[in-house]
Amino acid sequence: MVYPANVHVSEHPLIRHKLSLLRNKDTEPKKFRELVREIAMLLGYEATCDLATMPIDVQTPLATAHGCELAERIGLIPILRAGLGMVEGIWELMPGAEVWHIGLYRDHKTLQPVQYYNKLPVTPTVQVCLVLDPMLATGGSAVATIDILKNWGAKRIKYLGIIAAPEGIQLLSSKHPDVDIYLGAVDDHLTPLPMKPGDPPQGYIVPGLGDAGDRQFGTA
Repeated sequence: MVYPANVHVSEHPLIRHKLSLLRNKDTEPKKFRELVREIAMLLGYEATCDLATMPIDVQTPLATAHGCELAERIGLIPILRAGLGMVEGIWELMPGAEVWHIGLYRDHKTLQPVQYYNKLPVTPTVQVCLVLDPMLATGGSAVATIDILKNWGAKRIKYLGIIAAPEGIQLLSSKHPDVDIYLGAVDDHLTPLPMKPGDPPQGYIVPGLGDAGDRQFGTA
């Protein structure tokens, strides 16, 4: 499958192995949370390969070594609530990263994102924003979050997701072609929109893994 240039789908064996465990309907919430954290860490490693650095000298027990340190402040923006599970994994890589939360929920009738929480500071305090959300389904929440960040003044944004649907990739890439998208896997399609009021919630990724928030927090 050919993806837009800003889409990066991991081929890492560890991610593929952990994704199989994550998808399993019998995986309990504790293990599910652990897998989300581990996959997020691996995706974070891939997504941060081009961060800017500056030179620094450090003293080893034997001599002075020429090294480097990060030149940019990093912000983690989990989309509530499912994105919370990805924070710890990235934080282990970058303990100095700031975390800012944006709360969106998907209206199950329209599948459109509805914002209910935003505690960003008045002006950006970081140079790179990593948007974290396990599932890129319709793409509405990702697009809305990145709209918020760009209106806030963020200049460099990356999206990290564990599983995506082609529909979500297409929407996010078309709305924000300057945002790099890092994914663990791309699945087949979304379930269709509800046909009439009272129909069960739709817009889920197939084969997917169900509702990532419910499975993390034991609320299924």
